[in-house]
Amino acid sequence: MKVIKLAQVPPPVVSAAGTVVEAVRTMQGVRVGAAAVLDGDQLVGIFSERDVMLRVVGAGKDPGTTLVSDVMTTDLERATGATESGDALELMVEKHIRHLPIVDTEGKLVGLLSIRNLLQHHVDDLVDQLNSLEAYFSADGPGG
Repeated sequence: MKVIKLAQVPPPVVSAAGTVVEAVRTMQGVRVGAAAVLDGDQLVGIFSERDVMLRVVGAGKDPGTTLVSDVMTTDLERATGATESGDALELMVEKHIRHLPIVDTEGKLVGLLSIRNLLQHHVDDLVDQLNSLEAYFSADGPGG
């Protein structure tokens, strides 16, 4: 399955020029643990609960005055709408990524994939396969 079908579209976004408090309130409002960070319409980072914990609270910074641009994650991997879920899962596990931005052919943000949604898809797929195998082996028909 293509990752764009599993991603949050439209993605949650915050401004690089906003404060940490503003970003956290935005994330609370849409009930997510991370948001893509935009400077204008350009993707410049990801801001997550982990950034709040390690780079704000852990560093003793004031979330009311600290800018998102000062504490966001900027070393980003990206996927496209054509990326397959298995490839995204491999990348996210290998790089220890919890959120993966999905961009179009011009590099514009179109979605945000969470490891939770991706893993849920794979678990659901495995359950379906298991149920099919169970039905196949427990079927009692002619010649069986």
